[in-house]
Amino acid sequence: MTDLATEILANLVSFDTTSRNSNIPLIEWVEDYLGRHGTASTRTYDPTGRKANLWATIGPKDVAGYVLSGHTDVVPVDGQAWTRNPFELTEENGRLYGRGTTDMKGFLAVCLAKVPDMVAAKLARPIHLCFSHDEEVGCIGVRYALEKIDELAPATPLGCFVGEPTSMQVVVAHKGKHNYRATVTGRPCHSSLAPRGVNAIDAAAELILAIKAIEKRLEREGRRDPLYDIQHSTAHTGTIQGGTILNIVPEACSFVFEFRMLPGDDHKPLEDELRAYARDVIEPWMKAIDPATGIEIELITGMPGFDTAPEEDVVALSKRFAGRNDHAKVAYGTEAGLFVAMAGIPAVVVGPGAIAQAHTPDEWIEKAELDRCGTFIDHLIRHCEIA
Repeated sequence: MTDLATEILANLVSFDTTSRNSNIPLIEWVEDYLGRHGTASTRTYDPTGRKANLWATIGPKDVAGYVLSGHTDVVPVDGQAWTRNPFELTEENGRLYGRGTTDMKGFLAVCLAKVPDMVAAKLARPIHLCFSHDEEVGCIGVRYALEKIDELAPATPLGCFVGEPTSMQVVVAHKGKHNYRATVTGRPCHSSLAPRGVNAIDAAAELILAIKAIEKRLEREGRRDPLYDIQHSTAHTGTIQGGTILNIVPEACSFVFEFRMLPGDDHKPLEDELRAYARDVIEPWMKAIDPATGIEIELITGMPGFDTAPEEDVVALSKRFAGRNDHAKVAYGTEAGLFVAMAGIPAVVVGPGAIAQAHTPDEWIEKAELDRCGTFIDHLIRHCEIA
């Protein structure tokens, strides 16, 4: 199996599917591969028509089965110190190097390598493949597929296995994530007359300190879940831009921030708190100088968390297929929460490769991990044969 999966992975890696690019050439390649094995597939597009998800079903469509889900896009290589071509698969000492090998084209390659076995098995329950776009920029793409889930899978699937890199550990929960942009409009003037202006950076700094206060409060008082590496919900400011030159009071400043919430913790009260702080504390002194100044807080993307109970069938199956008894929870986000929230499909995250390799220069995955994932899917095929 590894040789076929490696060959397929080489093809997948050769497509530069960085999220800013179209993924259609890769989707066309996968469609052709599936077609050669007698498997039809369906595209769902984003509003631009430049990006597509691909859904394929092997087995009966009118019976509840299982989904193998993964994203086709990858993060940029810009500014990273790669020592090899990131879009050409290379092998060294049992490792396969290339952008996306771990996150998460390795999983897609194993799924595709197992298609001939799925077709030959004459499944009693279907196995669905869902290959999505734009996961890396907010789990955007899979939503367009899940909006049409009743057409794609008329019988609601019994479970979804999202193949993000977990070293084949079964992950039963992750935090939700909501990203925001704050845009501050000030009043510019010469810095020698600074009190007559409204410094947009100063106002932004006040709001950032309010976010920091929320972060400290969550750490100090927030609900705990010991299965997470960071056991509480978090707040974080990521990037900031503002000002033009030192001797001009800055007219504009913007920054992005996020909340990562434990399942069951609601981000909305924190969002409301920040909006109220901007309105009631910061804006009054700004508008006293110039009523045209102010602060706008915009939700960019939101991704729900999920928390699948360990006693759920999909968890028990995952542990059996992976040959292990433990499970974990993680702080990073995946599409699993959307399968639960939008489609009502119980989900787990389990896939080959280590998350520590994701997004890194000279990203790699061990060939042995592909074999372990192949064994997982072999067990799934046998389960669907005898269901």
